[in-house]
Amino acid sequence: MLALRMRRKFKKVAVVEKEKDLLTRASYNNQARVHNGYHYPRSYLTALRSRVNFPRFVSDYKEAIEKSFTKVYAISKVGSKITSRQFQMFCQKIGAPIKPPRETIKKLFNKALVEDVFEVTEYAFNAAKLRTSLRHEVDKTGISLSLESEVKKISKGKQGQLTVLLDTGKSLTAKYVFCCVYSQTNSLLKKSRLPLLALKNEMTEIVLMSVPDPIKKLGITVMDGPFFSTMPFPDRHLHSLSHVTYTPHLYWNDKGVKPSFSLRSNFPFMIRDAQRFLPCLRGTKYVDSLYETKTVLPQNEVDDGRPILFKAHHGLKNLFVVLGGKIDNIYDIGRAIDLAKISD
Repeated sequence: MLALRMRRKFKKVAVVEKEKDLLTRASYNNQARVHNGYHYPRSYLTALRSRVNFPRFVSDYKEAIEKSFTKVYAISKVGSKITSRQFQMFCQKIGAPIKPPRETIKKLFNKALVEDVFEVTEYAFNAAKLRTSLRHEVDKTGISLSLESEVKKISKGKQGQLTVLLDTGKSLTAKYVFCCVYSQTNSLLKKSRLPLLALKNEMTEIVLMSVPDPIKKLGITVMDGPFFSTMPFPDRHLHSLSHVTYTPHLYWNDKGVKPSFSLRSNFPFMIRDAQRFLPCLRGTKYVDSLYETKTVLPQNEVDDGRPILFKAHHGLKNLFVVLGGKIDNIYDIGRAIDLAKISD
């Protein structure tokens, strides 16, 4: 998205991508949720930005949007950081539509643990279709795309330019460089001998599963605490399962070095806890797990906010470090770019 925006200003724009294709890592290995604000009652700014960006994202990438399911939010009676009444007031405040679900949906939940259930407007995105759409835009605008190319170092070049060294030994020079490498941010900064950022990394697991018929056309999130969420995962025709307690396997304060560890699926723990709230999940079948390193800003641990990090001239003039938390908030980078007064 940054490259497409920069192409309006510059004749030459290059994207260097470590993987074999676009959107194969963090943009794929997640719950594929197009947020509409509901998920962030403790971060008003993140919720509001989601509400603003939601219709634009859905319109811009309509071919990748999955709407053929009903999304509901359930409020837990025990251990929740928000009550049913507070959730309703929050939704009203940000202008997010809610309504009572069908009685057949409400009966799926354990009344002893669930205070109330609300039907909301929230969709999923198909990452594979989104990738195809973005590749088309990149190709159409003449942006140079280098796949399976890893940036090893960023340094100061001649005549105010920046030099980007690739793992192939090839180097690129540019007036402006945008570092958008998510969990590899501090690793690249360290190799470039530039200041590190205060970041926290988590090794996470998103489970992919086949669900029983009563919830095949449902997306469900239990709020707001150590609970779970299950949603359609369009590209695999399955449902994802994420759990606040069991999705993160371990975390570390990022100093540019990734720790070594082995992983074993937490699905048995996730599903047993989720079944307490939604007994019909007992017919669920495990299919796969998506493991990915998730990067968050430590200062947002309390409110669960997901602002975009934008660092201008970080260690080097015209080097910009960008870290986004949610795919549907990509538009928020626009104001930061305008304020940076980037020009040819």
